Order: sequence, then C-alpha cells, then structure tokens
Amino acid sequence: MDEKTSIFKKPGFQTLLASVLCAILGIFLGYIILLLMNPEHATEGMFAILRNFFKFAGNQKKLMSALGSVLVKSVPVILCAEAILFAFKTGLFNIGCAGQYTVGIIACLYTALALHWNWFLCILCSILAGAVWGCICGFFKAYCNVNEVIAGIMLNWIALYICNIILGNKTVMDTTKSETHNVKGASLLPAFMSGFFGKNKYMTIAVPLTIIIAILILFILNKTTFGYELKATGHSKDAAKYAGMNAKRNIILSLMISGAIAGLAAGLYYLTGIEHYKIASSVPGMGFSGIAVAFLGGLHPIGTIFAGLFVTYITQGGQYLNTNYYNPQVADLMIAIIIYLCGFVLFFKTILNKPAKKTSKKEV
Repeated sequence: MDEKTSIFKKPGFQTLLASVLCAILGIFLGYIILLLMNPEHATEGMFAILRNFFKFAGNQKKLMSALGSVLVKSVPVILCAEAILFAFKTGLFNIGCAGQYTVGIIACLYTALALHWNWFLCILCSILAGAVWGCICGFFKAYCNVNEVIAGIMLNWIALYICNIILGNKTVMDTTKSETHNVKGASLLPAFMSGFFGKNKYMTIAVPLTIIIAILILFILNKTTFGYELKATGHSKDAAKYAGMNAKRNIILSLMISGAIAGLAAGLYYLTGIEHYKIASSVPGMGFSGIAVAFLGGLHPIGTIFAGLFVTYITQGGQYLNTNYYNPQVADLMIAIIIYLCGFVLFFKTILNKPAKKTSKKEV
C-alpha cells in the first residue's frame, strides 16, 4: 500500500496504537505479577480489576453511581495532564504541576471552609493561586535562566509545607482526624446529571467543565495566533525573539496558564466534597500522574481525557480485589508499569515509521 494512503503512517493513528499497546502490555505484566503473588486466584483478581464497577451490572442505580464516581475522580488527573500538556507543547516541562495543584487546594478549601465563600469565588481563587505559582516558576526561567524543572521541584515542596500550615488551622481542619471538614452549602459545586448517575451527589459541573477546558486548549494551541506564538517560543526562543515576539513574556504566560489549569483541577475536585485533604508528608501524586496521562494520551488534549479515564478506571478497580489474596495497591502497581511504558510510545512510533527495505534489481 502506498505510504501516503497507509493508515499506519498517519501520526494520529500511530499515537493511538502506541498508547493502546502500552496499556495492553501494562495489563499483561500486571497479570504476570498476580500470577507470581498468587497463581490460583490471578485470573479472578485481574477480572475484578478490569470489571471494576460493572460488577453492579444487575443494579442500574449502583452501576451508574459507581460510573459517576470514576468520572469525578478522573477530573484532577485529566486536568493536571492538560496542564502539563499545555506547557510541553510550548517547549516547557512543568514538573511543578504538583505544587500548583497544591496551592489550588489551599485556595479552594480555605475560602470554602474558613471564609464560606460561594463556589465560583473559590474556583477563581484556586485558578489564581495556581497561576501565581506557575508565574513564579516562569519568572525564574525567563529572567534568571533557572531550569523550570529545578524551580518546579523546589516550589512543589514549598507549596506542600504552606498547605499543611494553612489548612492545619482548626477552622479548616478536624485536628482529631487530621483531615479537613466537609465542604458545605454554597461552597459546593452545582450538581450535574446526578439523577442520571444513580443520584450520585458528587456528580457536579466539574465533569463537563473538564471536557470544555480540553477543547479550549486544543483550540488555543492549534487555531490561534496566541497559541502559535507560545509554541514558536518553545521551539526556539531566539528565533521567536528575532521574529518580534516577546519570548520572556511568552514563557511566563505558558507556565501561568499551565499553573492555572492545575489550580483549577484542585478546585473542581475538592469542592465536590468527594475527598478531604489530609496532612501529608509528600506532594500530591496528581501532578506526577498527569505526566504519564499526558504522554499516554499522545500529548493530545482529547486523547488525554481517555487516558485519564483509563488510569482512573484501573486504579479504582483495585478496590474490588479480594484482600484475602492481594493488596489493593496491585492496581497502582499496574498503573506504575503503564506509566513506565509510556516512555516507549515514541519508540513504538519510530518502529512504525521505519522505512521498509526496498529491493532493487541489478542492471544486467
């Protein structure tokens, strides 16, 4: 078949195929681990993980409620992946996403629990906090030539300690349980199709907003002059400068927008009330999981949504494992393997793009 018309030569198909191969290989290796741990119940355990909430197939209400919970829990990892994707597309590696997510937690929970603000204002505060944290990293990159990876890692830990101090206040946290109080009243996000999802009270506008954000990122990066300038600066700061673009401003803006998305991720998650923040000794894993999800999704805003849903689905599937035979964290181990395999996405694409050997007849 002519390479020009071959579907295997299309970048979109190659990315999809490579991501699917990573996922399948990760599940296969996870099954081998289950076999090594307890061969007698390995098939049963893998089936429990993959079946997930479909175990409630006979109960429509429970099935839809469990589906809703998976959608809600996928929101932060998808948005953190979108944040990392946005920065990566502009030539920056925003490993500081975890810190930006953390300051977003501070902003949304403090304004909700201590100040009892409306959810919209709480969300705005989480976006602003993440943007400011990203701006700091961008400033060091643009004006002090500090690598954004180093600056991001340092800011991650600073954000964590600030978070533990501010949210450790009695007005925000139940000190006996070391976790924040319940978000209530006007601070909670408005419900979204909760009746359809088995009256799941955690189903809020966070889910459709996540999809809208992904579409906006796709539009901005590919259809606007602003997005083109950001990407041009990332590819070559000097070339962008000589083309009349403000390279330093664009670097700061890229990390500000990326940070704002990460801050939004925290607000859209914690203001559903599905989870409490607990005093932690390490930065939230969402920022790092987002890296894998972004690459598993082929660094495409829409692909990232499906990758985030898949990762959340497998992670949540671990809770249905029989704890008599396995630790539920086996599902997390599977995700870790898939995350590691994400590094081979480009390798798979290279193999697909490898030119076929052509045989030529020697002239007589």
